[in-house]
Amino acid sequence: MKSIENRIHDALRIRQERALYRQLTLTEGLIDFSSNDYLGLSRSAYLRQEVENALKCHPYDRMGATGSRLLNGNTALHEAVEQLLASTHHAEAALFFNSGFEANVGLISTVARPGDVIFYDALVHASIHQGMKLSGAELVPFAHNDMAQLESLLQSHSNRSATFIITESVFSMDGDQSNLAKLAELAEQYEAALIVDEAHSTGLFGIHGSGLCNVAGVEEKCFARVYTFGKAVGCHGAAVLGSQQLRSYLINFCRNFIYTTAPDTAQILAVKHSYLYLQNNLNQRYRLFYLINYFNKRKTAFTARQIFGDGPIFGIQVPGNEACRAMAAYFRQHGYDIRPIVSPTVPVGTERLRLVLHSYNTIAEIDSFFTLLNDYK
Repeated sequence: MKSIENRIHDALRIRQERALYRQLTLTEGLIDFSSNDYLGLSRSAYLRQEVENALKCHPYDRMGATGSRLLNGNTALHEAVEQLLASTHHAEAALFFNSGFEANVGLISTVARPGDVIFYDALVHASIHQGMKLSGAELVPFAHNDMAQLESLLQSHSNRSATFIITESVFSMDGDQSNLAKLAELAEQYEAALIVDEAHSTGLFGIHGSGLCNVAGVEEKCFARVYTFGKAVGCHGAAVLGSQQLRSYLINFCRNFIYTTAPDTAQILAVKHSYLYLQNNLNQRYRLFYLINYFNKRKTAFTARQIFGDGPIFGIQVPGNEACRAMAAYFRQHGYDIRPIVSPTVPVGTERLRLVLHSYNTIAEIDSFFTLLNDYK
């Protein structure tokens, strides 16, 4: 026992010495330039009331799910919401997971296996890395959004039993978008299964917020798509979208689904009413993209520092963990919640401030941000 405690102590000490130490913080009272609540739905009084009313009318009197979906945790509500998700995202079927991390890990580790090869964008999320690692497949990264390199790699690995291409539609750290049309073209040409994580485009792009795969017209060309609800949808959970056969396969073989307690009634109702809201209300999306356009105009004219990203995610590169944290602390002192993204989350030398716009931010907040950034020494 003592040796384990010493090992933990040493690991934390080394992390502190290297300026890698993480800790939880509170954000009350700060201007939100950090969260993924792009449309402000997590704070919607209307949606809160809709869920509360639905809970009062719901025939189930239990608070928790009481077990996994394969035991007694499945209800007609779960299946109805999965049908709503499938309809919204134009797929045969959907399967609900408790988080985007669980969905990515479960999906990838279940469908890929040793002897397969996975080609993945170098900037994909940690959850994708975890799923790929567990799969046992050969992992081949391609440079971020480099379609020429990807095609070359596909040509050199043409003798595998199964091939996958994995990407995100909006990249969570750089805020840019993938070339979904070209990825779908390469996947079809080289008989690869395309998996797209739509976490940061869900609710923002496409018909009824159905995502960038909808905008690119590649929904039917994807083997699987992952949509998460903890960002623009303002709730919690995720879903894998694909064929009915894929859904059945995951129900039978995905340990992350089989051995996990089902989402409870309140969680499912929150997702349901957020999706229904997004089908009939565009004001938040219009407001957000108005602010993004304004921010981009200010960004273009701002020459003191380079700001990257297409929005709503932007970044300011500040190399070095200590320097990056110091700038974040400066903004916090002036009332802004802007988070430092430091190594090892991103490669050494690419540390950055990650800032996020929301429909509830204001022009004045954006102007003040640029003033503070210009004044930072």
